[in-house]
Amino acid sequence: MSRGIPSWMAVSGLTAGAMVVVSVLAFQASGSTSANPTAAPTPHPTATKPHSAPTTPPPVPVGGDTGKRIVYSLSQNRVWVVPKSGPVSTFLVQPGTVPATPGVYYVGNRVPASTGTDGKKIEHVVFFEYTAESWVAFSAQVDDKVAAPDPNLRTGAIRMHRADALKVWNNTVRGSTVVVFK
Repeated sequence: MSRGIPSWMAVSGLTAGAMVVVSVLAFQASGSTSANPTAAPTPHPTATKPHSAPTTPPPVPVGGDTGKRIVYSLSQNRVWVVPKSGPVSTFLVQPGTVPATPGVYYVGNRVPASTGTDGKKIEHVVFFEYTAESWVAFSAQVDDKVAAPDPNLRTGAIRMHRADALKVWNNTVRGSTVVVFK
């Protein structure tokens, strides 16, 4: 018999070491770098602000049409859903590589679900403008991701979160007004 460390001690030592490593990794994953466990963790530098509108949303741009409509600001990357009655909803969006042109448009078609020109599964697609390069439409990815489009693709997709796309969908029919501002 060998005179080394008994096997039960080796297993116990390895188990204890593994527990220490897991504890350190769990602490690091919690995002806390403070030695004070009661201190509030600082947000990760790449954390993004929520997509929802601020408590006091920016007002609907003046001009264009009135009444029930969807308003889209190119410079603010923001959409306002103006219903016939009730509160106005507003939220940020991610434009495609083919921008809409300022003007007044009418919803030409609506598609409940499809595949976008970028190959992503999308839903609540509301088409309102055709450019020489692409259709311009509001939509949401089924996985609820809102990311900048591939700059090599020509897409008029104006992407938003699913809840926001549902607001646009529920407030439009074929012929509904869409006003695009700079």
